[in-house]
Amino acid sequence: MHRFLIIIEKTNNNYSAYSPDLPGCIATGETHEEAAFNMHEAIEFHVQGLMEDKLPIPESQSFAEYISVPA
Repeated sequence: MHRFLIIIEKTNNNYSAYSPDLPGCIATGETHEEAAFNMHEAIEFHVQGLMEDKLPIPESQSFAEYISVPA
């Protein structure tokens, strides 16, 4: 089992998603949920391709944190 952080960002017309640990692996969707679902499928496809090509699957090195600052 591999776990990868994904980042989902709101754009002007939809949402885009990517994983810092998988360069070039991206997805979009009309909603946050659709972008997350599409990204899940993109990562599965990406990892499957790496395995088929006998390439290493990157270890997840990314993490996210929220910080609070006074307004």
